[in-house]
Amino acid sequence: MRLRLILLVLSLLTFLSTSIGGYLYYHNLKESALLEAEQQAEIRVEMLRINLNAQISANIRPARVLAGIPEIVAALSSPAAASLDPANQVLDHFQRNLNADVCYLMDRTGLTIASSNRNAMDSFVGHNFDFRPYFTKAIQHTPATYLALGTTSGVRGAYSSCPVYGADRAAPIGVVVIKASIEEVEEELGLGPEDIILVTNPLGVIFISNRAQWRYQLLWDLSQEEIESIGRSRQFGEGPWRWTGLKLRDDRYVLDQIGRRYLMNRTQVENYPGWNIIHLRSLDAIAKVVSEPLIRITGPVVFTASILIGFSVFFLYQKASQEIVKRKEIQKALGESEGRYRSLYNHTPAMLHSIDSDGRLISVSDFWLQALGYRREDVIGRQLTDFLTESSRLFAERSVIPEFFRTGACQDIPYQFRKASGEVIDVLLSAVAERDDAGRPVRSLAVSIDVTERNRAERALQLAQEELSRYTRGLEKQVQERTREITSILRYTPDVVSIKDRDGHYTLINTCFEAILERSNDEVQGLTDEDLFPPEVARKFRENDLKVLRERRSFQFEEQMPHPDGTTHDYLSVKFPFYGADGDASGVCEISTDITDVIKAQKQLRRLSASIMAGQEKERAAIARELHDELGQVLTALRMDSVWISRRLEAADPAAAERARDMCRLIDKNIEDVRGMAIRLRPGVLDDLGLVDALEWFTADFEKRTNITCVFEHSRIPVISESIATAAYRIAQEALTNVARHARASRAEVELVTHDRQLQLTVVDDGDGFETENLSESEGLGVAGMKERANLVGGDLEVRAAPGEGTRIRLRVSFPDEPGEMT
Repeated sequence: MRLRLILLVLSLLTFLSTSIGGYLYYHNLKESALLEAEQQAEIRVEMLRINLNAQISANIRPARVLAGIPEIVAALSSPAAASLDPANQVLDHFQRNLNADVCYLMDRTGLTIASSNRNAMDSFVGHNFDFRPYFTKAIQHTPATYLALGTTSGVRGAYSSCPVYGADRAAPIGVVVIKASIEEVEEELGLGPEDIILVTNPLGVIFISNRAQWRYQLLWDLSQEEIESIGRSRQFGEGPWRWTGLKLRDDRYVLDQIGRRYLMNRTQVENYPGWNIIHLRSLDAIAKVVSEPLIRITGPVVFTASILIGFSVFFLYQKASQEIVKRKEIQKALGESEGRYRSLYNHTPAMLHSIDSDGRLISVSDFWLQALGYRREDVIGRQLTDFLTESSRLFAERSVIPEFFRTGACQDIPYQFRKASGEVIDVLLSAVAERDDAGRPVRSLAVSIDVTERNRAERALQLAQEELSRYTRGLEKQVQERTREITSILRYTPDVVSIKDRDGHYTLINTCFEAILERSNDEVQGLTDEDLFPPEVARKFRENDLKVLRERRSFQFEEQMPHPDGTTHDYLSVKFPFYGADGDASGVCEISTDITDVIKAQKQLRRLSASIMAGQEKERAAIARELHDELGQVLTALRMDSVWISRRLEAADPAAAERARDMCRLIDKNIEDVRGMAIRLRPGVLDDLGLVDALEWFTADFEKRTNITCVFEHSRIPVISESIATAAYRIAQEALTNVARHARASRAEVELVTHDRQLQLTVVDDGDGFETENLSESEGLGVAGMKERANLVGGDLEVRAAPGEGTRIRLRVSFPDEPGEMT
């Protein structure tokens, strides 16, 4: 009996505990369902916020691009048909590719001048939208977004505007707008029949909803003044805007007019201050999700479970205690392992991520976020391919991801990620799969290695190799061409060409040199000048070679070389060093031109010129004597007769006497002119007193005739030959004549000195100067004549001049071995 009572009590207790447990289970299940519904609602609202923001703000960046297109700027700068047609084509292109409702362009007054719907019944062209906030903000330099019902089309839209600047970029010259359809946004909300989604403005006007009857109604009860402000904004049409009857109980629940309670979740819309996304779900629907399955499934089982639970309580209690202890230990170890895994996952300096079977990111490492510049909340739940470039996205969707979830692994897949900043990086991705109990891949663990710099280096190296290859081929071609050219030059040039090393051994001679030596190049290689020429010639060659090697520059030498016919030819040799890889002069190259005939011709010309100039001087001396002796005597006799006549007529005819005196004065002037002409033709002082006195007289006469200050300075000058004296005098005479004719000088200086057994004559003026390379033919003959006189006496004439810096002419001529008496 006691046993039955105990069993009965135990049964009653079991039933009671089962009932209480069932109720508590239902209550907890309901609370869990409500909590899960809240969590799902929060996730759904967040996803809606992300998707909604992405869709209604997707045209911000295209609007900026559209505002900078030259055809758009041109249409605003010159709104003629010729400039509007290209702008309309650009607007059509953007409307088609963005799948936008309409793209249009307004001038600075808000008047629409171009639109992609210009041919439609509700064309925007000609309409003024200066009252719209997206226009007023953009015309004040601020790109804007705006949600509103179209006043012309009657279609809801998300407007993205951007200012358009002219060439000076000082102030906007217009505004470009892209309008996206809201209906497409609503179609992509993807909610169930029990869910209500609302997008409201700051006053609570419902603009977007998956329930068509709720649109343009008021979420909350508003005052008349607030309703009138809605009408004035023209943002949501003409009204009326009726109240939905919803009342807010707390932050989580609202009641409708019949008392139904709704679980509410809301969040703000990015870039739209005061706008909210509100998600409503009936609590009855949430409870129904819990109660119907519970009643259907647990009803038949409750009674059986109540009986079995009583018998199993003790046994299960013992087992449960043991299992609980073990589970706690396992959970503790699992928690520690998971912590180590998460720490390793997030702190490993590598880009790690995981995707599910739908290709959505379910986890990313901190380094992944840091490398690409995103926040974790911006990437979790999104497709991995959203962060790839277009080509990588197509490659992943069509090939890599399907193959990975078929095989469970992939290695070194080349991708291109696009960072938050827009920069593109190259990666190599390798991944392994986590599998379910059936062995199917359900998620991935992938590591990406940034190989951007390596790829850049490889591309740069490849380009460098290609460039080097092209350069090498070009260099080889140039070398071949230069080799052929040099070979032709060496073979056919009439000049003597040779190359010697530092020790004077020949390494190369050309065809002309082979003919002179009557030996081939191979026979001459390794020989020196001592082996080929007489000692004196070889010594001279070697001295010149050593001078080139010592001073490491090119020189010109006049050298003599014996020929096979026994004659000796004169050569003008240009010798220059060439260098080895170490930068030191490794030898001498010589190019010699036979100038024997030229020297002979020069000597003949010099003798002819000397003969002509000597003849000129004799003629001048003869003419000077004739003028002085003959014409001078005649003029003197005429003067004496004029004086006699004047005295005879002085008493009888004073006028005739005065006329005779005038004749006397005229004859005196002619006598003076004849004497000057004779002296200039051949001054007797040059023959009688020498060069110094002749120059002193000439400079004084020059100053008197030209009014140009002329200073003559000299040192003690030895007695010099008549030819040197004549040359020096004529050069000074010609130089001062040029000063008087061309220089426009105020001062000239003549200096005659000796230095190092040389006579130096210098003539300097402060006139205009000239470019020595740009002398006219007549002026050049004067300089050439002075140089010819200098050459005839074995001297050297140097002419230095520059525009605005005057002219300096210097004659240098060596004394003979036995100078005469000093003067």
